[in-house]
Amino acid sequence: MNESASAGLQLGQIWAQGDAIAHVVALLLLLMSLASWSVILIKGWTLLRLRRLSTRSAQFWHCTRLEDGLTVLGPDGPDNPFRHLTERSTEAVAHHARHRDELHGVLDLNDWLSSSMRQTMDESTRRMQTGLSILASVGSTAPFVGLFGTVWGITHALTGIGLSGQASLDQVAGPVGESLVMTAGGLAVAIPAVLAYNALTRGNREIVARLRHFAHDLHAYLITGGKLRKRPVPPLDAPRQEAA
Repeated sequence: MNESASAGLQLGQIWAQGDAIAHVVALLLLLMSLASWSVILIKGWTLLRLRRLSTRSAQFWHCTRLEDGLTVLGPDGPDNPFRHLTERSTEAVAHHARHRDELHGVLDLNDWLSSSMRQTMDESTRRMQTGLSILASVGSTAPFVGLFGTVWGITHALTGIGLSGQASLDQVAGPVGESLVMTAGGLAVAIPAVLAYNALTRGNREIVARLRHFAHDLHAYLITGGKLRKRPVPPLDAPRQEAA
């Protein structure tokens, strides 16, 4: 408890001795730290949830009906990329069947479905990568912000020595301590941001890889499977049956 109080007192003294530029640098590092940790906590929780949802994609293929498979995949919404991809893909198949007379009707179902699935996957990938640019920016700029505070603290110390004409310990200790705190603050902000960025990027790549495998199997099922053709949409062979 005494060490914590002593550290807080020393930081308070450093803050009191600093000028406006030092205060701006310290507040900027604090804001960068708050922003990076907010992203780390939010994206970390999201990644854990996506990993739990990705394990359900294997159970999807053990279901006997599409509706049961959607239930297994989890809640609806764009935050669930596996179910979102399944719903958008089945909607694309049904839309292609109902609107064969439109311009996209000249496209083969394989091409139409592949394009729809690719757009959905790109949308999910962009959603997973949202916020990571903040970590990249903080990790790359925080050390230089701290270095600027260090240089400014040393300049402050040299200016004080030049004005007083003597290099006493009292005049040097404060600005030098301020510069060292700025250096440590910049590293303390940058290191967690860089580590979290690498971990989240690696985790997102794993989710995207699982989503691609799931999309490959889903594409094959929608193209060759017959169960989805039994959905309540106008059958393509209805005019042929009437002609026969």
